[in-house]
Amino acid sequence: MMTRQVELVERLKGYDPNADEDLLNRAYAFSMKVHGSQTRLSGDPFFSHPLEVAFLLVDLRLDCYSIVTALLHDTVEDTLATFEEIQDLFGPEIAKLVDGVTKISLLALQSEKTQQAENFCKLVLAMSTDIRVLLVKLADRLHNMRTLHFIPSPEKRWRIARETMDIYVPLSERMGMQSYKDELEDLAFAQLNPEARDSVLSRLKFLHETTENPVGQIMAELKNAIETADIKATISGREKTPCSIWVKMQSKNIAFEQLSDIMAFRIAVDSVKQCYQVLGTIHSSYSVVPGRFKDFISTPKSNGYQSIHTTVIGPLNHRIEIQIRTHEMHRIAELGVAAHWQYKQGESHDGRQYAWLRGLLEIMEQASGPEEFLEHTKLEMFQDQVFCFTPKGDLISLPRGATPIDFAYAVHSAVGDHTVLVKINGRQMPLRTVLQNGDQVEIITSKTQSPSPTWERFVITGKARSRIRRFIRTQQRQQFLELGRSILQKGFSNDPMALSEKNLHETAKRLNHNSIDDLYVAVGEGLQTVRDVMRAAYPEQVKAVPDFPKEKQAKEKQDSRDTAIPIKKLIEGMAVHYAGCCHPLPGDKITGIVTTGKGVTIHTQDCEVLDIFSESERIIELAWEDELNLQNCYAGRLKITFLNKPGSLASVSTTMSQQGANIANIKVTNRTIDFWDVLMDIEVKDVNHLKNVIASLRALSIINSVERI
Repeated sequence: MMTRQVELVERLKGYDPNADEDLLNRAYAFSMKVHGSQTRLSGDPFFSHPLEVAFLLVDLRLDCYSIVTALLHDTVEDTLATFEEIQDLFGPEIAKLVDGVTKISLLALQSEKTQQAENFCKLVLAMSTDIRVLLVKLADRLHNMRTLHFIPSPEKRWRIARETMDIYVPLSERMGMQSYKDELEDLAFAQLNPEARDSVLSRLKFLHETTENPVGQIMAELKNAIETADIKATISGREKTPCSIWVKMQSKNIAFEQLSDIMAFRIAVDSVKQCYQVLGTIHSSYSVVPGRFKDFISTPKSNGYQSIHTTVIGPLNHRIEIQIRTHEMHRIAELGVAAHWQYKQGESHDGRQYAWLRGLLEIMEQASGPEEFLEHTKLEMFQDQVFCFTPKGDLISLPRGATPIDFAYAVHSAVGDHTVLVKINGRQMPLRTVLQNGDQVEIITSKTQSPSPTWERFVITGKARSRIRRFIRTQQRQQFLELGRSILQKGFSNDPMALSEKNLHETAKRLNHNSIDDLYVAVGEGLQTVRDVMRAAYPEQVKAVPDFPKEKQAKEKQDSRDTAIPIKKLIEGMAVHYAGCCHPLPGDKITGIVTTGKGVTIHTQDCEVLDIFSESERIIELAWEDELNLQNCYAGRLKITFLNKPGSLASVSTTMSQQGANIANIKVTNRTIDFWDVLMDIEVKDVNHLKNVIASLRALSIINSVERI
C-alpha cells in the first residue's frame, strides 16, 4: 500500500505542485486505519475502494481537497469515525464535503420505493452547495459499477444498474463528462440487458473479422484532405458503445446491418477559426447527408459542450459522422465540469454549465415530493435539445419537443405563469406548438392570467410541469376549502353556533384533521360528508341526528336561490366539474353531486342522473354567481338535422359564427341520401346565448330540427 500512497501523492503534485502533501498523507493513514480489516465482496480490503476513487479523481486532475474527500468518503458511514472527528482532523471544508457524500449514501436505509427519489433529492442539494460532492459521488459510483459483478444478488445488481442508468448516466452527461457517461452506461447496460449487449458485441466482432477494417483508410484520406488545406489537426476514430448502438436500433426500428454510422471520427485543431476551415474542407470534398449538421460551437449545450457535428458520404463511400472541435473543447468534452478550476479558485458556480443545476433546484421547490421531483428531473435530463431565441437575441436551450409554455418558464417562472399567447418568428401560434431550432419566440403576458391545468398535457420540461402542478395543487386546495365552507354553512344553517371556531376545532380533531381548514377541504373534496361532521360535532346525540331527506324531497325543499351555494370564483376542472350528460349553462337551474376525491359535479336540476342517485346527502343545491365573467365560455350540446346538400355544413358554421358561438366538437351520428344528423358541442356564454343560436339555426331553410341535448 505504501507504493500506492507515494504514487497518489506524486500524481497529484504532478499537476498541482502546491497541493498539501501532509494533509493527503494524514487522510490516507486515517482512512486505512479506521477501515482496518474490513473487506469488500470481492475479497479485497475495503480501503481499496476509497483509494481507487481517489485515483479516478486524480485522473480528472481535481484539487487536493477532492482527493482527500475521496479517501474519507466512506469513513463516517462504514466505520466508527464521526463527523466531528473528521472536522477536527481535516477542517470544516473537507468535513462538509464528506458529510455531503455520506448523507447521500445513508439514504439507502430508506424503503426501496422512495430510496432512489430521496437519494437524488439529497444529491442535488449537496452538489448545489459544492459541485465537488457530485464529482466524488460519480467516481464512487463508477468504481462500484466496475465491481458490481461481485454482488451475489441479481435483484440488487439490477436495482443499482437501473439507478445508475436513470440518474448517474444523465448526470454525467449534464456535467459534460463524456468518458464517465459512456462507461457508466455500458456497465449498467451489461446488467440491465446482457443479451442485447452480447448480441451487439458479437455482431461487431463478426464485422471486424469478415470485413477489412476501413478506419485506417478513412482516417488517412481525411488527414490528406485537411493537410491539403494547410491545417494542422489530430484525427481519431472511435466505435460507438454497444448501448448507443442498441438504442439507435430500437429508436429507428432498424437492424444492425442497416446502421451506417457505427464509427465516429473526431478532428481536433488549435482554434475556432480552424474548426470552420476544416468543416469547409470536409463539405467541399464529400457529399453532405441532409439534416445531420449541428453547430454546438456557436450554440453550446447547457453543459458547456462545444463541437461541430456533420455526417458525410466519406471515403470508400462510407457514411461517417465527423466531430470537429479544438483541443481545449475536446478536453472539456471528456472531463466536463471537472475540466474547470472555478471551485478551486473560490469563484461562484454561475457559469453556463451550472444553469441546469439551478433549474433542478427550482423544480425541487415546486415538486410535492421526491418521486415527483425525480419524474420531472428525468424529463429535463433525458432529451436532446433545441435552441431558441428571445426577441432580444438571448439564447434559450430546451429539450426537443418543447413548447412556448416551456420556453416561457425557462425565461422566468413569472413569465410562464402569466403567458396568454405567443409569437413564433413574428407569427401568432398556438401555445402547444413544438419549437424548432432557431425559432425566435416572443411571449405575451397578462397580470390577470394564471397557469391553465390544460398546459400540463403538452409541456415537457420538468420546471414547467412542476410549476403548473404546484399552482393546481394550491388552487385546488383553496377551491375545496371555499366549497367545503359553503357546504357546511348550508348544512348547519339551522344551528349556526355549530360553526363556531371552538366547536369546529374540536370537530376537526375528532375527524383526525389538523386544522379547521383541513376539515373544510375534506368536505369540499367529498372525503367527508355533512352528516359525518354533524355527528362529530354532536357525539352525544349521534342517534338524534336525522337522515337527510330523499333526493326528490331535497330538491323540492331547495328550490330557493337564497339557500343555494353560489359557484363563485371556483375554477372548472378543480373543485367543480360540469357534467357531460346534461351540459349545464349559466341560466340553468343547477344541482351538484359531491363526488369522493373530485369535489362537485354540476348537473341541471332536470338531469336524469339525479333521479337515480341514492345518496341524498351528497346532493347540494347550487346557483351561478351573480356577476358572470363574460370572458368564460361553456359547452352546450346540440342535436341538429339538416339537408344533405353542398354548403349545408358551411351555412350551419357561418350562422354560429355570426352569433358569436364557437364549434368545440362535432360528431356525425347518421347520414342518409337526404339528411345529416350531427351532435355539436358549441361554446357559448350562457343559456340565453344558446337559445339565440338555436333560433338562428331554425331560421335556415336547410335545417330540419335543432334541439338541446
